[in-house]
Amino acid sequence: MPSHRHKYVLLLISITAIMVCDISFAQRKSCDSQTVSLDAPKFAQIAEVLEKERDAGRISGAVTLVAKNGTVVDITNIGMADLEAERKMTDESLFCIASMTKPITATALILLVEEGKVSVDDRVSKYIPEFAEIKLKSGEAPEPVTIRHCMTHTAGLYGDQQVVSSLEEHMQVLLERGLAFPPGTKWQYSPGLNVCGRIIEVVSGKPYHEFLKERLFRPLKMANTTFFPTKAQQQRIARVYQPGDEEGTLKQADHWLTDFSDARVANPSGGLVSSAADMAKFYQFILNGATIGNIRYLSEKTVREMTTIQTEDLVTGFTPGNGWGYGWCVVREPQGITAAVSPGTYGHGGLFGTQGWVDPERQMIFVLMIQRSNFGNSDGSDLRRDFQKAAVDAVK
Repeated sequence: MPSHRHKYVLLLISITAIMVCDISFAQRKSCDSQTVSLDAPKFAQIAEVLEKERDAGRISGAVTLVAKNGTVVDITNIGMADLEAERKMTDESLFCIASMTKPITATALILLVEEGKVSVDDRVSKYIPEFAEIKLKSGEAPEPVTIRHCMTHTAGLYGDQQVVSSLEEHMQVLLERGLAFPPGTKWQYSPGLNVCGRIIEVVSGKPYHEFLKERLFRPLKMANTTFFPTKAQQQRIARVYQPGDEEGTLKQADHWLTDFSDARVANPSGGLVSSAADMAKFYQFILNGATIGNIRYLSEKTVREMTTIQTEDLVTGFTPGNGWGYGWCVVREPQGITAAVSPGTYGHGGLFGTQGWVDPERQMIFVLMIQRSNFGNSDGSDLRRDFQKAAVDAVK
């Protein structure tokens, strides 16, 4: 018996083209006829890619999701969510998505921009007055830090992204660190989205996590996306594993992102727990132009600006050929790890290897959910490359 499971939603397993309708995401008013050609043998390569990683001791298990033309065409799960407890990975498994939280935070702030309550070119000090006093590490006074800088990792902020007590108090931590370089002159991955989270609180008058729940998670029916998983949800969270003491083995890894004690604080840079299906709902929302049914949340122009490179010619991470939009990494020139996707593909990875990407040219969504630590650059992993290639090859 195969050790993995595929679920093909609304599609017959056939190489021939068939008609599919958008009911998986329930985000359009009517069902548009779309043609999807699915090559089942090629789709089987997704499971083979995952099994290769598992058998080599590089993952305990995984869940992948592929969508095309507004419909989920495949969910694959393999392996274990908890090796010690022998708990299998399922489509309903939950994951610490780490920095995949960032585009969600940015989108939440852009909702306020759309309402005219904030501008991306506003100085941060307009909402957090103390930022008017921030200095470079050298002690010099820089040009003002703007919201645009914070969303594109060009503010000069640096260091640990953990929020220990509250977003308000975290701002003082960032101010004491100062800036590594003058705003707008370089790209450096940063806790800038934490600043955006605090601005959401100041402008909306609501706790950051409550704003996200009210404005994104509830409308999108993302019932399993939260900063504070219930006890029942915690039983579905896949454990994080790192290389074991012997080659090809795994052992549990600890991290502040996996601490679900009462001391947990909502972290705009990386604190969410979610499922593959929930993340696909969010990505489809953006791919649909930020619409749910006949309700438009953002203008087409705003969505395009948010998911278009805003960092000009600055060199950005974490793989070659990228730029940065507002909280989103954007593929400028596909190559190497990103060779299978189209120019303009946008998304984000997470510390524990999770990946979520939207290819607007192909109208495809790729979600990879794993939980591993200390295996190198998760954005530059062969697993990401091979998964995306297999999906693109299999669906036309």
